[in-house]
Amino acid sequence: MHTVNVKVLMASTMCSPTQCYRYKDKITIITGGSSGIGRGCVEVFVKHGSKVVFCSNAPEEGRAVEAEMNKIGECYFIPCDVTQEKEIENVVQQTVEKYGRIDCLINNAGIHPPSLPIDEFSGDGFRKLLDINVVGYFLFAKHALPYLRKTAGNIINTSSLVAQMAQSMAVTYVATKGAITAFTKALAIDEAKYNVRVNSFSPGNVWTPLWEHFLKDYSETDRKKIEDDGKNASVLGRFGTPEECGLTCLYLAADATFCTGVDINLSGGAELGYGIKAANALV
Repeated sequence: MHTVNVKVLMASTMCSPTQCYRYKDKITIITGGSSGIGRGCVEVFVKHGSKVVFCSNAPEEGRAVEAEMNKIGECYFIPCDVTQEKEIENVVQQTVEKYGRIDCLINNAGIHPPSLPIDEFSGDGFRKLLDINVVGYFLFAKHALPYLRKTAGNIINTSSLVAQMAQSMAVTYVATKGAITAFTKALAIDEAKYNVRVNSFSPGNVWTPLWEHFLKDYSETDRKKIEDDGKNASVLGRFGTPEECGLTCLYLAADATFCTGVDINLSGGAELGYGIKAANALV
């Protein structure tokens, strides 16, 4: 329902494996790669010739993706809890032991907590969210950079459109994504002397299993309204897809060789124009 038109749009932008490889034999690490945006990145990079190492905290899901992707290319799954530095080090070290190098790191693993006012978020909950959404990115970058510097590689961080325009009832999540955008720019400055590029992209509403999980407890009527609202937040009137996220990352990795410290909106124009925002008008 969400990808029919998108597949037509993508047909002109994505080569078949027999036609071209835009990232052939490059070694890419992708975090949170077993579902959603991360899986979209795994699929696109494998199809374009990259050897992909991906991790997540969902071993069964990860192994299923690994088996599927190995039918068309090469990828390797490693279970990882991104709040544990030793597990992050293990992913990096296994990648280097297996392939001898790293060309690209896509930091994507993250979570979005339930919508709540600030009064109902706890300090411990915020700290846990920071560990997953921010510190995990920092640690993967830290441990991968000694190898990325040798290859003049690149880092791509998944931020979010809400880092720029905020989101109601999500103060902690928005804070983590704002941190990622700022982290990307600061790291881009420091790593330029090694010719390592650091960029990010900011998705708006992308149709992933998280959306499906969010909608499952609503009635059919309410689900339809919420889904339509999600589509209509974009001037293109639809959700983005994980594949489009993967293609954005592929552009940053393979083609955008004079871009560093850049954040690309992948939003369908959700940030454009005016909207009803006053609290008393939304009741």
